Amino acid sequence: MKPEFFDRSVLSRQLWEFRKEFVWVGIFSLIANVLMLTPTIYMLQLYGRVMKSGSELTLLMVTFFLVFFYAVMAFAEWLRSRIMVRAGVRLDEALNSLVFKASFDAYLNQTRHNVTEAFTDLTNIRQFLTANGIIAFFDTPWTPVYIAVIFLLSPFLGFLSILFALVQLGVTWQTHRLSVREIETAAESGNDSYRYVHSKLRNIEPLHAMGMTGNLQRHWLMLHDASLAKAESSLERQHRQQAFAKFVRYSMQSFTLGAGALMVIDGKMAVGSMIAANVLMSKALQPLDLVVATWKPFVQARTAFARLEKLLEDFPERPAGAKHQDPFGEIRLEALTATADGRKSPILDAISIMFPAGKVTVVLGPSGSGKSTLARCIVGVWPQRKGRVLIDGEPVESWNRMELGPHIGYLPQDVELFDGSIAENIARFAEIDSAKVIDAAKSTGIHEMILRFPRGYDTPIGDAGGMLSGGQRQRLGLARALYGRPALVVLDEPNANLDDAGERSLLEAVKNLRKAGKTVILVTHRPSVLAAADLLVVMQDGKIVRCGARDEVLAAMRAESVQPA
Repeated sequence: MKPEFFDRSVLSRQLWEFRKEFVWVGIFSLIANVLMLTPTIYMLQLYGRVMKSGSELTLLMVTFFLVFFYAVMAFAEWLRSRIMVRAGVRLDEALNSLVFKASFDAYLNQTRHNVTEAFTDLTNIRQFLTANGIIAFFDTPWTPVYIAVIFLLSPFLGFLSILFALVQLGVTWQTHRLSVREIETAAESGNDSYRYVHSKLRNIEPLHAMGMTGNLQRHWLMLHDASLAKAESSLERQHRQQAFAKFVRYSMQSFTLGAGALMVIDGKMAVGSMIAANVLMSKALQPLDLVVATWKPFVQARTAFARLEKLLEDFPERPAGAKHQDPFGEIRLEALTATADGRKSPILDAISIMFPAGKVTVVLGPSGSGKSTLARCIVGVWPQRKGRVLIDGEPVESWNRMELGPHIGYLPQDVELFDGSIAENIARFAEIDSAKVIDAAKSTGIHEMILRFPRGYDTPIGDAGGMLSGGQRQRLGLARALYGRPALVVLDEPNANLDDAGERSLLEAVKNLRKAGKTVILVTHRPSVLAAADLLVVMQDGKIVRCGARDEVLAAMRAESVQPA
């Protein structure tokens, strides 16, 4: 029967899948810890048999078995470490896709989850499973076994070892009580400092141009100094606790040796038993001491486990979605309302409209009217929405996104390109179809421009397209949106950074899409693309104030002396 802990979350259930590995590690730990008694038995044999008999053959045989058992012990320890390393790698392989998708969804939904930490959390868990910390937890239950053997040598020393083990457990508990919160706080403070710098580096050019670097450096130094202070305090406490734990351990070992010597003087114990008891006490307390030494990685792994568990719980793996026929591109919105945190009024207010397939619809409106949010809702990337977005009569959520994606072309207002070649970006990092890549580039008028680059379509564009101008990035993003001639194309301010030649290429591309029977929804402030429009939609304050055929809407607007935004 599965314990309740291993059934509470995806992460816990995944750990349960490795129960056989944990059992085998326990078995090899049993072998290794039983063979830890080898030096004790060897000493007893030396003092009790070899030295009394003076037999060199007996010494040779005893030493042979000592080396043999040491080899078996080393092999058992190597096997359990190998099992845990492989288990850690398999755990990573089992979870990395889930973590990637959950992080993607968390970022898309603009949650408070720090998605950049998710993979670090997974790494911390894997490293803890493959390091000495987890081994200490397997070895600790053997402390009573060593104490039981001490009892066989001397009941007095057995009771003394129980007392010393309880003291060591008290030290371990005190370490946990005093350090766990401090370790977590120091780690979180360090992450805050890192996140602050990372977020500012995305906009390094205006920071440098307007002389803001010094001001931001002062803010970062405040966070960094606070992080250093907390880390210093945490490390000082940990080192102090480790030093105290080591002092307690060594003192108790010496006390055991002293108590044994007293019993030898009184004739109640042999010298060999005295030394053997001291060795056993060292073995009994060693796992507890290792637990203290590895407490920080344990706390970090535990915190990482809780964060990752929460992330996977909030953003579970999505069902694949139903399979549909290739879409024609008809879009229907039913009472669509979009909201955002921190806003009292909705961005889109109960919008109901249909965008017919094979038509070009231009959406106009002043800044803040909800045009870009409308575009995001149509392609299914705005998280906080109510109502329905239907593609060919089916809710956008019901589509398999991997199957629907190639049939959608989307150009956001802020074009985001990725580190790779021009061809890879146009082909959406799928398998490159050269004919489709060139077709998309020609349809946006950038084919000749690409050929002028040093390596043509194989030219790397750098991180976020840093080697390209704003207009080039926008036209490359447009080519990516048109790759494969998708049924639905949503363009948000596609001419924001285009020159006259770029606008002519855009207008020609939109006309070609209409001739091919594709559905185009184009959000813009500029009237230059109106010539390609079949329908016009005018928005204001999150509502549609006018919609219909282009000429009819323009005539009505002229009649009311309202100029397009």
